[in-house]
Amino acid sequence: MESLGTEAQRQRANKLSPLKPVSPFLAPSSPPFRAIPSLAPSPSSLALPYFPFPPINKKQRKIMADQQEILNTILLTRLNYFSLAGMLELYRRVGSATLIMEHRNDIRSLLPDASDKLVNAIQNCDEARKRAEVELEYDIRYGIEPITMNDDRYPQRLKNCDDTPLMLFYKGNANLNQQRIINIVGTRHCTPYGEDLIRRFISDLKQLSPRVLIVSGLAYGVDIVAHRQALACGYETVGVLAHGLDDLYPRQHRETAARMIEQGGLLTEFLTQTNADKINFVRRNRIVAGMSDACILIESAAHGGGLITCDISQSYNRDVFAFPGRIGDHYSEGCNNLIRNNGATLITSAEDFVKDMRWQDDATLMRAKQQGIERSLFPELSPEEELIISILSKTNDLQINIISVKSNIDISRLTSLLFQMEMKGIIRTLAGGMYHLLK
Repeated sequence: MESLGTEAQRQRANKLSPLKPVSPFLAPSSPPFRAIPSLAPSPSSLALPYFPFPPINKKQRKIMADQQEILNTILLTRLNYFSLAGMLELYRRVGSATLIMEHRNDIRSLLPDASDKLVNAIQNCDEARKRAEVELEYDIRYGIEPITMNDDRYPQRLKNCDDTPLMLFYKGNANLNQQRIINIVGTRHCTPYGEDLIRRFISDLKQLSPRVLIVSGLAYGVDIVAHRQALACGYETVGVLAHGLDDLYPRQHRETAARMIEQGGLLTEFLTQTNADKINFVRRNRIVAGMSDACILIESAAHGGGLITCDISQSYNRDVFAFPGRIGDHYSEGCNNLIRNNGATLITSAEDFVKDMRWQDDATLMRAKQQGIERSLFPELSPEEELIISILSKTNDLQINIISVKSNIDISRLTSLLFQMEMKGIIRTLAGGMYHLLK
């Protein structure tokens, strides 16, 4: 994402701003952000930015236990704007932010071709460390989960992308590695036609594929309609934000955001006290695209923001779909152009989408699980199924994307095979979207 905006814009968007409360969301009696004294439970006078967070729980105690690695990863996120690619390569090679910091004065022993900017940034990180300490205190106090790349909770689909964030900040209860994840994007000026498409699509999808995580950006228009319809249909839904979790933009979506924390979540790569600048919305689109199996464009002008997410999704080899619109309609032009140029598959219903994704058997599988599935004593296996068994025999409990890489089977075909194997009682799905070989 280094190509996005000028150097001056990036520095302005990501500079360390004064740590002061966002007055519309903090109670008048609340102290400044920097005044948080410790990791102990907060006094009742410290109000949440836009809705009450629960007290520290088991997850937060785990965060406390892992706080050195988390602290160092937050620190690195303050430096990676100098070279996102270089920092990501370094982190992936080493596998630990703490180990990187232990070699802060000898980085080229870990990454021989590290740039001078990267070396200097890591060596001179005292200010970044202070900021990271304040951030971690805030996260623990308000129940925000910092998720590093080496954490199992990190979205595994996103992890394999070339420009994935070093860490994410999360508030919610949805599994970010669910077996089925889609994003729904489009114009901020959603028409009645678009609203009707979203309502019908999500309602019908619930009947055909009951367990899907729906992701969007909590923005005006298509995003908020998708989130609200997902909530209404009983789906979990996650909003990816272009700012930190101490604020909410747009503020009119506060009530929906609060519901999403109980039935989904809010996710961001940005630290608190980060403004919702234009460039950040473009950056967050890669998270929306990368953590999903498919991207669905509802309505878009010829140069709408939803098209950016579609383009990123294509670059990640994700499936892209679009609903057509009437010729001449301003907010259908982008969809129609994308379909015409073979940038998206045309769909007119949830049935079309489920068929193209090969998810037709999801509802059947759910019913079978509820009734109990007896494992076949002598199941007939195809060569592809034998290959999957061989892979899981060597390393059990793998994500579908990892199985895809190891087997060289594309995701759509692999999804169907894994379903068949689950019906035969050979494998089962674990939390986090892991596939476990039954022995």
